[in-house]
Amino acid sequence: MADLILGIDPGSRNTGYAILTEQDGKLVSLRCDVLKMAHMDDHADRLQFIFEEVSNIISSFGPTSCAVETPIYGVDPLAMLKLGRAQAAAMLAITNNNIQVSEYYPKQVKKSITGNGNASKKQVAFMLRKMVTLPNEKLSKDATDALAVAWCHLMKQNSIPGTSPKSSKKRHQNNSKSSWESFVANNPDRISS
Repeated sequence: MADLILGIDPGSRNTGYAILTEQDGKLVSLRCDVLKMAHMDDHADRLQFIFEEVSNIISSFGPTSCAVETPIYGVDPLAMLKLGRAQAAAMLAITNNNIQVSEYYPKQVKKSITGNGNASKKQVAFMLRKMVTLPNEKLSKDATDALAVAWCHLMKQNSIPGTSPKSSKKRHQNNSKSSWESFVANNPDRISS
C-alpha cells in the first residue's frame, strides 16, 4: 500500500489540507481543499472545528503520515497567536489518532518544490501543477500551500534512506539540501522545458 500524506496549512479563518500519494509512479493528490471558518465569530469554535474536521479527514483517508506548516513570523502578534492555536488544533487531531506529525518552515517547503526558499506562491503553485495530478485544476492558495507541505514531507522522507512513515521522527528544521535535484534525476519524463 502506498503512503498517504496529509499536508496542512493552518489558519484561523482558512485551513488548507491535501492528501498526497503515489499511484503507478505518479504523484496524485486525492483531495486538496480548505476548511473555511470566516463565518464563525468565536475563535474557540474555529479551533474546535479544525480539530473535528482534521479528525474526520484522518478517519476518511487513513494517512500514514502528516505534515504541518509552521508559522514563523507576523506583523500582528494576536494574529500569530491565533495561527499558532490553529496549528495546535490540527496537530492535536493528528496525534490523537496516533500518527506522527512533522513540521516544516515555509522556506523549507518552497525550496523542496522550486529549489528556492524565497520562491513566490505563484511559482510553487505552477510547479505543483506540473508535478502532481490534481483533483481540481483550480485550487485556492490555502489548498495549494497544504499540498506543498505534503510534497515537502514526501521529499524529506525519500531523502532519508530506510525511513518509513512509521519510523520517521518528528522533524522541525530548515532543510539545507534540496530534494528538487533528486526529483529531477528520478523523474526526467515529468519535467518540460
